[in-house]
Amino acid sequence: AYLTVSIEPLPPVVVGDAVTLKCNFKTDGKMREIVWYRVTDGGTIKQKIFTFDAMFSTNFSHMENYRKREDLVYQSTVRLPEVRISDNGPYECHVGIYDRATREKVVLASGNVFLNVMAPPTSISVLAADTPAPFSRYQAQNFTLVCVVSGGKPAPLVYFKRDGEPIEATPLPEPPAGAGSWAPRNLLHRDLDDTKVPKSLAAEGEVGGGQPLATADPPLGLAAERGPVTETIPETVVSREFPRWVHVAEPIYYFRHTHAPVSDGTVEARATLTWTLNPQIDNEALFSCEVKHPALSMPMQSEVTLVAPKGPKITMTPTRARVGDTVRILVQGFQNEVFPEPLFTWTRVGSRLLDGSAEHDGKELVLERVPAELNGSMYRCTAQNPLGSTDTHTRLIVFENPNIPRGTEDSNGSLTGHCGFRLVLALTITVILELT
Repeated sequence: AYLTVSIEPLPPVVVGDAVTLKCNFKTDGKMREIVWYRVTDGGTIKQKIFTFDAMFSTNFSHMENYRKREDLVYQSTVRLPEVRISDNGPYECHVGIYDRATREKVVLASGNVFLNVMAPPTSISVLAADTPAPFSRYQAQNFTLVCVVSGGKPAPLVYFKRDGEPIEATPLPEPPAGAGSWAPRNLLHRDLDDTKVPKSLAAEGEVGGGQPLATADPPLGLAAERGPVTETIPETVVSREFPRWVHVAEPIYYFRHTHAPVSDGTVEARATLTWTLNPQIDNEALFSCEVKHPALSMPMQSEVTLVAPKGPKITMTPTRARVGDTVRILVQGFQNEVFPEPLFTWTRVGSRLLDGSAEHDGKELVLERVPAELNGSMYRCTAQNPLGSTDTHTRLIVFENPNIPRGTEDSNGSLTGHCGFRLVLALTITVILELT
């Protein structure tokens, strides 16, 4: 008998669309059955999805996991109402007719088609690599923006813009091997802004000034230029640090794009943009990451504005601290939206913190069981990101506690009165530890 099968190619479809699989055949024999298969594992496994039995004029779905969502349109045509990522792959249509010589034999012919299911990206975000990071006002630093795009199939096209204009970047095939290979070059004398190089740090309210800066070996950070501080500071002081250098050329951007498969059949794309940061021109610059994808009618976008911290808002709880209270000093926010995330460092002006440490990292400083000796002590919070740094000072005022009689507290704010054997023993151990 005569039998031919053919299937027209399908264009790519988007998740959620309806798809019709149509099997075209011609024959002069008597129909036996039509079976649709989904081919998996490189063609080694063929899974029945729909069968039409011509002898009994019945049809049924084999895809119970899909809740029999396939519908028979016309014998050899199967409709998938809402395609999924898992539907992606090759399909085969097998047509069988009875042999004319003997009704016991069935003649088969088949055709195949590939169903390409696309999925638009579901999320896009821009973040800064290696955050929180410190600010250096004497040396240029490299900075990297990372754009993460998830949920797409196939991998999307990702690119960056600055202030709405596409960035021409040099492709970077391999990621930086380490900080050493990306260390900024030594600044030449012409790169320094002489009008901003302080001749004396004392003129800025810092102690130990008067020494010129050496361009060959600049200080590593703000802490390197601070000596013992004994200056008188008002109740609240907010100051900002600015870079002491400028660029003489436009920045060179380096771009890298990678993607990795996800278990659900989609990919996660990552694009990085690296350049030598210049806080004088990059502060308040708008960077955006945009994505083009065949399943999107218009590009997706996520944007960030590089901003140095300004005007920290600090709260102290309780506002009227008494001897023995636990005081919490917290940075609640800033007068502006800050990106990237700041690095917070707490120090006590002129002395160490209550626990004996030189500094404390984090948005909150906790002073447990404050003694009367901390009355009037000043605390400095330094908030910094690669674009700038700001210092905020706040003074702790400690009031007498009427519940603690005078003369019953030591320098650590601990009670020393008639509190029983346990308290005497604890104080004895404390004295021994201090002596050791």
